[in-house]
Parts: sequence; C-alpha cells; structure tokens
Amino acid sequence: MSGLCLFALGGALLAAVPGTDFTLSWTHSIEKTEWRERWTVEDGRLRPLEARIRGTGAGMEPGPGARLTADGWLSWVPDLPPQDAVTLAASGFTGEHRLCAGADCRPLSAWTGMADHPVTMRACR
Repeated sequence: MSGLCLFALGGALLAAVPGTDFTLSWTHSIEKTEWRERWTVEDGRLRPLEARIRGTGAGMEPGPGARLTADGWLSWVPDLPPQDAVTLAASGFTGEHRLCAGADCRPLSAWTGMADHPVTMRACR
C-alpha cells in the first residue's frame, strides 16, 4: 500500500489517506495566522514540498528563499530532508490541524476519529 497513514501514539493505525500528496494546515496559537505545508510520500518517507504562511510573527519566520506570492502568502521550500515520521501535537491553544488529500479537506479528527490527541504521520507500508 502506498500513501499516508495516520497512527495513534501507541502505534494503532487510525486512517489510510488516499494518494501520495497532501496538505497540512493549522492556525498559529499566538499570531492567529494560518500555516500550510505541502508534503508527498516518496520512497517510503514523507518529503516536504512547500511551506506557506500568511504573515510573520513570533515563531513564524519564513524559511530561506521565501517569496511573496500574488495571493499574499510567503512561500518557500523547507530545508528539511525526507522524514520517516512526523508527529502532530494536540494543543488546546490552537484549532485542529486540517488535512487535505486531493480535494478532500477535513479536520484531522474527521480522518482519524480522534480529537485532542497527538497523531503520527508515516508512509503506509
């Protein structure tokens, strides 16, 4: 199986997301500004393709080479190697992560059936 799998911290599979490309977004807890990241599943790892923010502030500095897009986002390619796993924290200070696979965009809990719990993203094996 290829694609993105979502796991509970104990290792239980919560969901298999269709396709290999996905977008993750959330709202920064202090700045209340949206952050988006595009990822792909490649060779059994998660590779970041793009990061975007609507503005800067505490903990929201754009990466090297960031450019301002016509629609008002700061966009750059993260200097991060492919990852075996990425764990998304659950915070009472922010809204829930949002995960889009193709045109199917949902809060993370709608994919996993669990709210307010950390979720680990990994390539499906």
